Amino acid sequence: MTVEALKNPNFDPVLREADLAVLDGMPLCWSLKLLQGVKPDRIAGRHLMHALILDAVLNGRSIFFFGSTPDKLDIAKDFLLKTYPGILIAGMIAPPFRALNEDENKAYAQQINDSGASLVFVALGCPKQEIWMHKMKGEVNATMLGIGIALEVLTGQQISTPPWMERAGLEWLFRLLKEPKRLFKRYLYTNTYFIFLLLGALVKKLFNN
Repeated sequence: MTVEALKNPNFDPVLREADLAVLDGMPLCWSLKLLQGVKPDRIAGRHLMHALILDAVLNGRSIFFFGSTPDKLDIAKDFLLKTYPGILIAGMIAPPFRALNEDENKAYAQQINDSGASLVFVALGCPKQEIWMHKMKGEVNATMLGIGIALEVLTGQQISTPPWMERAGLEWLFRLLKEPKRLFKRYLYTNTYFIFLLLGALVKKLFNN
């Protein structure tokens, strides 16, 4: 996502204008420590989802799920109802994978608003989900949070990364080993480019000091 924002000038404001951005990756945490001297905590998507679901149950707030596929949403619904007694699922939508037109977006926004949901988990993948949420600000009357594959991990449909690999910043490697054909080219480019940018920033900081 960081590389996408740097390479795509249309995506950069989408992230900058978000109400909340969290660090779901140890390399970003390490980079901030190296460049800014701060030590932020990593906030994994599934952990944030779990906390927000518990809070919603405690306070009687309903949740809407937007994204993924019908089969995965059905499995997720069964898991959530069993795991979080009292959870209020306002609705679930599995939109087509193609780009949505204006009429479709308006219809989806109306469906979400009519459900009375307080929180919408958006699982469209990066950067599609961030762009969609940015576009729907002011249209959807609920807090929207992009979760990627966090719902699948939380509900056991995707194997979660071993804790030691998370701490070592190797979650990308775990995903690559699971889906090498899909992720090899993307990770080869984005990881290499990120390291290149980080080294450049460190050199610049060294000379400025």
